Amino acid sequence: MKKFFPFILLVFICCNNSFAQGKYDFAKYFKNLPFKMHALSIPKFPNKVFNIKQFGAVGDGMTVNTEAFAKAIDACTKAGGGKVIVPAGMWLTGPIHFKNNVNLHLEIGSHIQFTKNIDDYPLLQSNWEGVDQYRCTSPISGRNLKNIAITGNGILDGSGEVWRMVKKNKLTAPQWKELTASGGVVDTKGDTWYPTKESMEYLDFAAKLKKEGRTITREEAEKYKIFFRPVMLSFIECKNVWLDGVTFQNSPAWNLHPLLCENVLVTNLNVRNPWYSQNGDGIDVDACKNVFIYNSKFDVGDDAICMKSGKDAEGRKRGRAAENIVIQDCIVYHGHGGFTIGSEMSGGVRNIKVDNCNFIGTDIGLRFKSTRGRGGIVENIWVSNIYMKDIPTDALSFNMYYGGFSPTDDKPADEKSKEAKAVEVNDGTPIFRNIYMKNIYCDGAKDAIVIQGLPEMSIKAIEVENCVMKADCGISIFDADGIKISSTKIISKSPVVRINQSKNVFFDNFEPVGSGSLIKLDGAKTSSIVFQGKNSSELKTKTQFGDGVPQSAVITK
Repeated sequence: MKKFFPFILLVFICCNNSFAQGKYDFAKYFKNLPFKMHALSIPKFPNKVFNIKQFGAVGDGMTVNTEAFAKAIDACTKAGGGKVIVPAGMWLTGPIHFKNNVNLHLEIGSHIQFTKNIDDYPLLQSNWEGVDQYRCTSPISGRNLKNIAITGNGILDGSGEVWRMVKKNKLTAPQWKELTASGGVVDTKGDTWYPTKESMEYLDFAAKLKKEGRTITREEAEKYKIFFRPVMLSFIECKNVWLDGVTFQNSPAWNLHPLLCENVLVTNLNVRNPWYSQNGDGIDVDACKNVFIYNSKFDVGDDAICMKSGKDAEGRKRGRAAENIVIQDCIVYHGHGGFTIGSEMSGGVRNIKVDNCNFIGTDIGLRFKSTRGRGGIVENIWVSNIYMKDIPTDALSFNMYYGGFSPTDDKPADEKSKEAKAVEVNDGTPIFRNIYMKNIYCDGAKDAIVIQGLPEMSIKAIEVENCVMKADCGISIFDADGIKISSTKIISKSPVVRINQSKNVFFDNFEPVGSGSLIKLDGAKTSSIVFQGKNSSELKTKTQFGDGVPQSAVITK
């Protein structure tokens, strides 16, 4: 056996090297993209190691190691870069501030626990929901950096429970009783718990500021500091960013927030938040360019994988789009939306490919949202091979009337349509166009597809191909132009398709499964509804024409 040992060792090393190379060989995912984007590769770091224990860190879960983390990171960057090693243990710390060429590497068994002391997170000028404003320092942050990474197999916990408000209707009665007994305050309606009196009172103070037409001062912000919950990870204007293998959980607000970054790789992550966590998003890719999100799992309290680019006039003035983004092989177990664009998309979102993802029980599957005043253009989006199950609301949703409500609390599309009146088109009018969906499967939803534009700005050029969806309601199309649905089967209650104030809607080899009227048309602007291929004659005979819709609105081929 001994004489074979060197050979076995050589084979083992070669296999390991091949595995390592294969694990991070992402080039194939950038071939044949429907838009121009260079292949991304992981940032490289010098072969230097800086163990936080060498800088005085103690992993007992009680010793605060903020200074030790800072010293290790500082030594690493001064040496030209390398790995800052976090060994197995419970490492309590305040904020971690990144520097250039640092790979924070969490070994198996490591757990970074951020402190619950709000004073450890000073206020600073930052960005929240697309607007520059005061926020508390993030547990993990970096600005204007190059070559930074968080890798390994450990856990990073943001202690979000000391920051977040909680709605009563999201907890069981015993959970609510336990929460309110732990401290904090409950609002006068008795339906929301806040960690402090100041965090509850800020909403009334914010309304007062708006009425007075002024912004908050630094002194006033300090009084209500706990309200300004930070995102857990904030990287701003950074290049060559890599997050791999670790678990990010329990964030005060959003979990991961790369803002204005370039060349970002997010691979093999677990991103977790309690399902009731307010603003508990998974990752918000905000006005970033060249991003790859791969083989990651999300189980969160708000949108899971979300694209953003600034809010309203401020976002339009900045003019930085979220663009050139590939999302591959991800799973979302819970979230308001599995994959989401908006609602802060005023700088534009373009050139996105989403492929081979599972959404299980997300409130909405594919979620596109905006509202008047946002402006911005969302275009050139390709989504394919999406597998959804048990979706409480819409499997596929375009909502141009987003008002900040969760999907389960929002008004139905037909109610919004009845109330809708056209307004003047201006730079605050959002535009959604050129979006392609292929191989989308959903076993169980309230609505299969809801496409709802604005009376003054139709959603344009949406293609849905080779899809099978089972839902209580079928397809609803409001204020749209140029919708093509081909080789698609919808199993739902009658009517399978509702079209209102829309034109140039094309059905090719469409298979509706329902009873009674299959198609219902409404609205004086509804025209050029085309049925082609199998079932085309049956579709026309089972079409119900509403007031003002002539028989000539339907064309069969």
